[in-house]
Amino acid sequence: MTTATSPVLEPRDATLPETAQPRRLVSPATRAAGAALVTIVLWASAFVVIRSSGAHLSPGPMALARVAVAAVGLTPFVLLGPGRAAGPLLPRGWRAVLPVVGYGALWFAGYNVALNAAERHVDAGTAALLVNVAPVLIALGGGLFLREGFSRPVFLGCAVAFAGVALMASDSSGRRDGAGIAFALVAAVLYASSVLLQKVTLRSVDALRATWLGCLVGTVVTLPYAGELVREAQDAPTSALLGAAYLGAFPTAVAFTTWAYALRRMPAGRLGPLGYLVTVLSVLMSWVFLSEVPSTLALVGGAVCLVGVVVSRRRPRSRDEG
Repeated sequence: MTTATSPVLEPRDATLPETAQPRRLVSPATRAAGAALVTIVLWASAFVVIRSSGAHLSPGPMALARVAVAAVGLTPFVLLGPGRAAGPLLPRGWRAVLPVVGYGALWFAGYNVALNAAERHVDAGTAALLVNVAPVLIALGGGLFLREGFSRPVFLGCAVAFAGVALMASDSSGRRDGAGIAFALVAAVLYASSVLLQKVTLRSVDALRATWLGCLVGTVVTLPYAGELVREAQDAPTSALLGAAYLGAFPTAVAFTTWAYALRRMPAGRLGPLGYLVTVLSVLMSWVFLSEVPSTLALVGGAVCLVGVVVSRRRPRSRDEG
């Protein structure tokens, strides 16, 4: 006989009577989904800000500014915050440290540089389409390397959502060249690889520390751009510098922490397809903030993308059901 435990109950306090035991009002799964939603909104806003600040800051310097601001902003919370005693600052052992170095260099440094460079060569729709190969790669990697299995709803949802993104991108009218396509594909591979590496780290490190460590590694890797950043910052308008600071504080420091929180509590393969919502929201934000009115085809593609995300979130029925 097995004993079922409810995920919605807090650990019991033996000093309290049965009727006084605390209960969670929100389940862990709901909190993880909420954290993922925060990430999606902030990451979508990043596309708008990158487009604006990228006209004055080169890909490497803007990546350095972004991760450095995030590292500085997170440091007080890690060293002085209420959760400072929750665990060691650094993972113990080289086997635990190497994944941190990996996703810090690949995601917080390499991905940002590649994405910034891609948007200088291809239009936003094409970049979004190519980068959103990543959720499919995450689902495959989660099944192959993290033993999460191969869920039919996840792969079906990825296919439907990718078709929606393709519809949105097919209506784009910007420039397309080989360099931009290459940069965007590199960004997608770095993104997917980093999620899998971070999933391993989150087995022993909390979300805040995992993000902070990644930002530190990313800052070190992008330090060669420091001189160029100083020179460009002298000529850049205040709005571009504020944009870079925003990218570090919110789409990086906050959004990567909420992403890590969700990733620690959800399979990587099921969380990855939510990234398609970033493309949908970025189109809407461009409409509001940049006056780029989406076409009918773009709106249809966004709707298809949402359907794919819903499908990917369905749990496969067990053999004992129905």
